[in-house]
Amino acid sequence: MGTLASVTTTTPSLREVVSILDALYEPRWADDWDAVGTVTGDNDRPISRVMFAVDPVSAIVDEAIDWGAELLVVHHPLLLRPVNSVAAQTPKGRVIHRLIENRVTLHVCHTNADSPAGGVSDSLATALGITSTRPIVPATAPALDKLVTFVPSTHAEAVIDALASAGAGRLGDYERCAFTSAGVGTFRPGAGAHPTIGALGEVARVEETRVEMVLDRRRRGEVLTALRASHPYEEPAFDLLEMAALPGDRGSGRIGRLTSPKTLHEFGVDVAHRLPATVQGVRICGEPDRRVETVAVCGGAGDFLLDEVRASSADAFVTSDLRHHPASEFCEHAGSPALVDVSHWAAEWTWLPVAEAAVRKELLERGATVETHVSSLATDPWTFHVGHDHGRGS
Repeated sequence: MGTLASVTTTTPSLREVVSILDALYEPRWADDWDAVGTVTGDNDRPISRVMFAVDPVSAIVDEAIDWGAELLVVHHPLLLRPVNSVAAQTPKGRVIHRLIENRVTLHVCHTNADSPAGGVSDSLATALGITSTRPIVPATAPALDKLVTFVPSTHAEAVIDALASAGAGRLGDYERCAFTSAGVGTFRPGAGAHPTIGALGEVARVEETRVEMVLDRRRRGEVLTALRASHPYEEPAFDLLEMAALPGDRGSGRIGRLTSPKTLHEFGVDVAHRLPATVQGVRICGEPDRRVETVAVCGGAGDFLLDEVRASSADAFVTSDLRHHPASEFCEHAGSPALVDVSHWAAEWTWLPVAEAAVRKELLERGATVETHVSSLATDPWTFHVGHDHGRGS
């Protein structure tokens, strides 16, 4: 928990904070079955206190109210499945009533926060000391086009500027990226034309610059509009090429390397120490003395990645909610990675301080003042564990 530097003076609206969350964890990244976004709240309300938690359960809502939070950002949806009533007689209804009565906004970042850099799986990998990570199953990067056009050399820089302003030429941290080459264009204006260069019925030869720029396909309309508006010719010539799909930096799970190898037993102990404590602890399938250096992780229930992990170079796979039969079958394969099953809540909790820091950073850059708090209240549903030696009376 902390307060931004005193030099900041403004209090952001809910709309501004949500715009930051949506930029970090774009809603379009959510699975189609998911329910993400703002559940309660007024977009125009000033937000000065933001709390982060995994589960929107009653105890978390009580903590948010007691702390004075105006915005509660959670990972798990409150209303994932359709409901016919939010009457206060039901657990979900009581939560909704408590939030509204105390003017606490609830905002959900679920599967849209799983896949990006700084998301849930990425945060889990970082918390466990795993470096040089990449997605286990990469998502396809945003579709790209390449625009190729031909401009009188005297106008090339102006056209490049216009295309860049419309969104073309952005590559990573670079903008206005373009390739140019010189050549000669030739054409003959026909009847009804109004040529910038040349005369009706006569062949014109013009020193032209070939301009090539890459653009996000979603910006295609704006870029073509900018081309036609900035190009000196009434009929600019251009090619628009759809580029091959490439893997992006988002995706399911993460795989990377430990800074130094450990035995599986040592790694399991390290995982237990690095994650918040829970009743479940850490369950492991594998020989205690096997070497672990390359590790795959997936925040939340990760058994949908078992086949991909088994085909990878991973020595161990850290995830949650592994079921008996898939886990048993996985471990029967010769050479399979070890399985390390941790609490669903504990694994996903690692994302909260990362999200908090990212939101605070973006708000600070906008000159906003907020106070933030990460809940450390364990909302893992399991409350105690009975071992074999303690389950019987003497």
